[in-house]
Order: sequence, then C-alpha cells, then structure tokens
Amino acid sequence: MLWYEMTGRDSDVVVSSRVRLARNLEDYPFGERLNVPMAKEIIEKVKRVFEDEPSYKYVDFSLLDSVQRAAETDRHKVSAEFAAKKTPTAFVESESNQIYIMVLEEDHLRIQSIKAGFALEEAYEAARSADKLIDDKLNIAYDEKLGYLTHCPTNLGTGMRASVMLHLPALTYADGIRSLQNQLAKIGITIRGMWGEGSAADGCLYQMSNQVTLGMSEEDIISKLSGICERVVQQERSLREKLRDNDNGKLTDKIMRAYGTMLYATLIDSSELFRLYADVRLGASLGIIKALKLSSLDKMLISGMVGVIMSENKDVKTPLDRDRARADMIRCILAGGEEQ
Repeated sequence: MLWYEMTGRDSDVVVSSRVRLARNLEDYPFGERLNVPMAKEIIEKVKRVFEDEPSYKYVDFSLLDSVQRAAETDRHKVSAEFAAKKTPTAFVESESNQIYIMVLEEDHLRIQSIKAGFALEEAYEAARSADKLIDDKLNIAYDEKLGYLTHCPTNLGTGMRASVMLHLPALTYADGIRSLQNQLAKIGITIRGMWGEGSAADGCLYQMSNQVTLGMSEEDIISKLSGICERVVQQERSLREKLRDNDNGKLTDKIMRAYGTMLYATLIDSSELFRLYADVRLGASLGIIKALKLSSLDKMLISGMVGVIMSENKDVKTPLDRDRARADMIRCILAGGEEQ
C-alpha cells in the first residue's frame, strides 16, 4: 500500500514522515559534468543492484510520458525537478516498504522512504535498508572528514534530510505559522509548504525538515526533529481544542458545508479540493464529522491531483473533465471511507 492509503501514529496532525538519503558513486562526476554515457553506466549499475530483489521494481523513467511523470510527482514518489529532466533517469521502488529511489536527480541516488503518520524512525530504517543494498554492491563517494559527498554542499555529512508533513489548520487560522518559522530557523529547522521550498501551504499542509546534515549523526537528526515535531503537535492540538470550545456554531457550519460540498458537488477544481480538505480533515480530527477515516481524506487529496487524475482517467481531456472526474472520485472515496 502507498503511504497515503494508511493511518499512522498522531495522524490527526502528522500526515506523513519522510527520510531521504543523498548518495553518489565514486569515479563519476556530479551534476552537469556527468555526460550521457556515464549516466547510462550509473543506471545500469543501480539496476543490477536490485535485479535479484523481488520487492523492488525498476522503471526507466526516461520512457514515461508527461502525464505519468506528473502523477509520480503528485504521489510524492519523485521530485518535480527529477520529473522534468530530459537526460537519462531511472526509478526504483518498493511499494511494500514505501521506498522510492531516484537515479540521477541532483545526486546520483536519492533514496527516500515515506511512512504514514509520525514514523521518522521507521522511515529511516527503511531508507537505510535500501542504502545498505546499494552500499554492499557499489562504491559510494565518502570522505572521513566530510562524510557522504554530495552535489550540494548543504547535504554533506549524513546526506540525510528528514521531514514530516503536518496538517496545521489551527496554527494557520491563529496566524502562528510565521512565528513558528522564525523559532525553528534559529535551531536549524525549516518549515515550508507541502511541496517544499517556495511552495504555498495549500490545505494547511506544511513540510518541516532539518537544515543541517554536517556534524550530526542520523540518529541525532531524527531525535531532534522528532522532539520538535512532538511540541508542534501539542501546540496544534491545544489550539484545535480552543477552536472547538469557543465555537459558536460557525466552525461547525464551515466544516459541514465543506463536507456537504465533497458529498454532492459535481465539479471540484484543484484549489477548492485543498480548501475542502483542510476544513473536513479538521472536522474529522475534532469529531465534528463522525467515523470518517483520515486516511480516506489523504488518499482523496493525492488522488485528486491533476497528474493522478489524468493518469487514471484516460478519457479526461479538458479542465472541465478533470473537475468532474475529481468530484466523482471524491464521492467514491468518501463512500468507502466512512466506518460502518
């Protein structure tokens, strides 16, 4: 199952946890200095690493069309930068372990694991298992002083970025995000929109991650981010309780109107989907909407992305077709997502 089809710990606030490891092969240049023949050599070497691993699937990403690439980006399996590359690229995934490996993104290898809910340690262990498979068979660029050598100096050391995707509607409504960003920046933690640097916080979704990789161990990074995440979760929950306690009917009305739109609208565009998701997910977490699974809402959000809609509905040709297909999909998922 994919991460957004599952429910994890503290999933009322923490939608998902991700750990990404940047790795490069010895004897090959980084970035633009890597020519096409070298790129193909790296891809072939990585392919051989996983050919005897039945849980992993290899994909020649260069052969995917723009819709397929967009869908994999929307599912958070690959980055937008990776999907846009015209040079040779490959992708290796293990859906059973929620492991996704980009071959020749910014670095030669970007190994990532995404888990539902608050599960940084589990995501790290999964990513490390794939890293070990690669390290056992390939020569990885490593320096005793600098750690893992990476294309971008900010990834030197562990080469690890750990992050959590947080749903923070109460903090957003209380105008507390800017203050939180400033506090976190002082301790080497960044908080951005759902898609990372420069993105908006659609759906009240935020990505919180470490900025420092050099001079810290993987365990230290996980521990630090976990501790901060726990405090943010407590803060968000406290503000949610205040919203509910001070509700004069307007919050409940807003949430139920959003839920009604999901259930009965025949056209829903992307921006409306995010607004509805933010309100209904808050309502479900507060018990205002009874017996609605949070995992159903997360699945609905990802399944409603343009790339996913287009890839799973071959007859969709126009924006109006997409909005209609999205509304149909939402009703279908909600019908199956209410506990009996």
